[in-house]
Amino acid sequence: MKIWVDADACPGAVKDIVTTAAYRKSIEAIFVANKAIALPTTPLLSSVVVDMSADAADRYIAEGAVPGDLVITQDIPLAHILVHNEVMVINPRGERFTAENIGERLSIRNLLQDVRDTGEITGGPKPFGDREKRAFAATFDRELTRLIRESQRKS
Repeated sequence: MKIWVDADACPGAVKDIVTTAAYRKSIEAIFVANKAIALPTTPLLSSVVVDMSADAADRYIAEGAVPGDLVITQDIPLAHILVHNEVMVINPRGERFTAENIGERLSIRNLLQDVRDTGEITGGPKPFGDREKRAFAATFDRELTRLIRESQRKS
């Protein structure tokens, strides 16, 4: 089991939570971005630098993640691919993507992208604060614990 982080736009608080959990639970965590990511020195944590092409980090994660892994991303198209490959996916705000909700999330994302492309919507996501950090930590802990239990049952 591995934790994969789409680290290009990952909040620092999420990175801290993941690195702490990886160390405490002895689970490998891989941070993928188009620039170097500073991480504590431990064999459990690694950073992969991909090229600057569009979706390079997403492609790398999609090719590497397998069922039983946990991926953290806010990229809906990547989440769509992973969910259909039976990989656990959560976003940095603590929302879990599932087979039941990913189709709707992708449709909404595509609609909003079309509206943004016409210039009708500006601005980005809401700020990431303590509330979002707590929501992420709770979901991350719950899903990571569940995946660890499942992997222990299988072995």
